[in-house]
Amino acid sequence: MSMSNPTIQKKTDLKSELLQVLRLNVQTYTILLALIGIWAIFFFTTNGTYLAPQNISNLFRQMSVTAFLAAGMVLVIVTGNIDLSVGKLAGFVSVVAAYLQANVWFKYLPDQPLLSAVLTVVVSLLVGSLFGALQGYIISYLRVPSFIVTLGGQWLLTGLILLVTAGKTIPANQPWFSDIAQGYVPVMWGWVFGVVAIGFLFWNMFRSRNNKRKHGFELGSIYIDLLATGFTALILIVYVYNVNSYKGIQNPVLLLGITAMIMIYLSNNTRFGRYSYAIGGNRDAARLSGISISGMIFKIFILMGFLSGVGGVVLASYVGYGTTAAGAGYELDAIASCILGGTSTLGGVGTIQGAMIGALIIASLSTGLQMMNVAPAWQYVLKAIVLVLAVLADVYFKKNR
Repeated sequence: MSMSNPTIQKKTDLKSELLQVLRLNVQTYTILLALIGIWAIFFFTTNGTYLAPQNISNLFRQMSVTAFLAAGMVLVIVTGNIDLSVGKLAGFVSVVAAYLQANVWFKYLPDQPLLSAVLTVVVSLLVGSLFGALQGYIISYLRVPSFIVTLGGQWLLTGLILLVTAGKTIPANQPWFSDIAQGYVPVMWGWVFGVVAIGFLFWNMFRSRNNKRKHGFELGSIYIDLLATGFTALILIVYVYNVNSYKGIQNPVLLLGITAMIMIYLSNNTRFGRYSYAIGGNRDAARLSGISISGMIFKIFILMGFLSGVGGVVLASYVGYGTTAAGAGYELDAIASCILGGTSTLGGVGTIQGAMIGALIIASLSTGLQMMNVAPAWQYVLKAIVLVLAVLADVYFKKNR
């Protein structure tokens, strides 16, 4: 009898810890259930077409621009700031990319499509980063509220888009450049990248546990961590199998996956990430502990500008044009994605993984409602309801914690 007691106690402790994990992460699991529910509803209302490989492929491609912006927006909101200019910055970068492709490289490098595409990407990322640095400097060192600075930035970029386009549409569908967002990864390479991503998930899990052990933090059950990571890996396998049955993983989704892994590592395993959360959790305590708040916020806005540049390049390549309406509304979708994914509007709480799920929910709603021929007016109404409910849930869960 006494020999079975340790086993019984171990099972009891594991059950208790599992219930505690569920309570602490109830918001995350609620969002996952909401995503599954949305997919189930649209699956039955579209007679299964919604989850067909081609539609899943298009769904993930469509969410990529919003997801790039959301990946940077998490850290912006975590530190207690906001960036209302990211949509128009991505739009401006897309217009710049289209202008370079159509009016500069086509003229001076007519027979060098690969070099033209590379130069366009480099200049575009530089433009996004520099604008992010400009806004970051004003916010962090001149102490102007981010809401005002980025709202002004949004207006400025709207004007710059009109100046660059001169009210006309600029083609950006040249070879190589169009493949950035319209191309596919070969099936075999898709599985290779899938295996690499799964390896990263487990490596990141074990590294996180080792860091906690190294710094004396209490470790949770390894079985729970393995279960959560294994579930994510299973979803990844299903996704790769699904899109490979169509044409393969889309180039922008692969790029997004790489970006997400880098951002997850950056936020969870580096001083940069820890300082960001510390600033959002308690700014005065962070300042007294020696963290350069101005320097950190400046760097975060440069990163946000860089990711807006990535989103702009993907947008120009995907649409194939630079237009006067480029980037309109993307900033709201990015902010909504973060909030839906559990990023707290009060700062200090948020994950890159959650933002990716949030971006997927936004794209899933838009795609499903369009397939059901729901009027655009009602699409906005339903999105608004979902967002407000997410904010209410965020306030409720944080107050209870």
